[in-house]
Amino acid sequence: MLFEDIIGLAHIKKHLTTTADNNRIPHAQLFVGNSGSGTLPMAIAYAQYVLCKNTGGENKYGKEACNLRFKNLAHPDLHFAFPVANNEKIKTHAVSGHFMEEWRNFVKSNPYGSLFDWYQDLGIENKQGKIGVDEAQDIVKSLSLKAYEGGFKVMLIWMAEKMNREAANKLLKLIEEPPNKTLFILIAEEEEQIIQTIRSRCQTLHFPPLPEAEIAEHIIKKENCKQEEALKIAHQANGSYTRALHLLQNNAGDEQFETWFINWVRSAFKAKGNKSTVLELIAWSEEIAGLGRESQKSFLLYCMDFFRQSLMYNYKANSLVYLEPRTKGFQIKNFAPYVHGGNILEINQALEEAIYHIGRNANSKIVLTNLSIKLTRYLHKKTT
Repeated sequence: MLFEDIIGLAHIKKHLTTTADNNRIPHAQLFVGNSGSGTLPMAIAYAQYVLCKNTGGENKYGKEACNLRFKNLAHPDLHFAFPVANNEKIKTHAVSGHFMEEWRNFVKSNPYGSLFDWYQDLGIENKQGKIGVDEAQDIVKSLSLKAYEGGFKVMLIWMAEKMNREAANKLLKLIEEPPNKTLFILIAEEEEQIIQTIRSRCQTLHFPPLPEAEIAEHIIKKENCKQEEALKIAHQANGSYTRALHLLQNNAGDEQFETWFINWVRSAFKAKGNKSTVLELIAWSEEIAGLGRESQKSFLLYCMDFFRQSLMYNYKANSLVYLEPRTKGFQIKNFAPYVHGGNILEINQALEEAIYHIGRNANSKIVLTNLSIKLTRYLHKKTT
């Protein structure tokens, strides 16, 4: 992975290469950024820079054989851990080592891919992946061995917030006092979900959303996209190259999410003074509850984003609005006045609580029905 292939983030590239050139590499680092911000490709490029002893700020001026190994992500001193779950291939005690071929193909084809993209590749989108204690044991074993090339060993933990408490506690001592020349790179979207004792032992780098101009330039160059379309997609992507690719490929997921959302809010509007509409909300809850839990959480995050965008539109912050609903007969300018300072906090809190309970295996139908009934009240609240 070359630094030059990573979109933007020049200040982070310079920081990482400068510290490596000066031999001042923190033993545990935490890369934090939203999906599509480039945390994973940056971590791999940095690992390559360190392991291959590259210089000059780019992954071209080091050991040629070492750099060639990275094309297939097959360097013996580079180790990965990532969320997995049992599937048709692995029935019990799934760990990352069981899925390395799938992982390498995923990263090479889609280095900006999201967690949900990864679950879809594995066929576990109906489950909740994790980094469990079996994984932690494998990490300890891998790092107890000597480095193949006598230099650094790098352990890259993607979506580190998916470590359960047992795994985190098992790795804590190792992260606190790692073997000589061992580098941990943890990647996360929600750093607060990583236990404090691990976070406090990491040097944290926060990745900002990618600028629209750089996203547009990249999809013009790499995806052969016309400039006008690229600029529109880059604006709608909201700083995420993952979302830009989904929009470019007319990903059906967002279209389905939009349909579910609009059906939901329309039913919630009608429910006031119309008890029969409650049956529509129950039917809607049953439909969404039929999805896998990761799909449910992804959809509710989409709902949160839709409400935020509507709030922006309502308060005339049009330059920050990137959503463009495609559903016939629905316009954000007509919906936006119903999302305001008098209800947005309650709506957001209700959605966050629903995501929390679904993530902890509560009955999804009950959670979603309760959420729907709350929404019927919130949407009819007057602005303050």
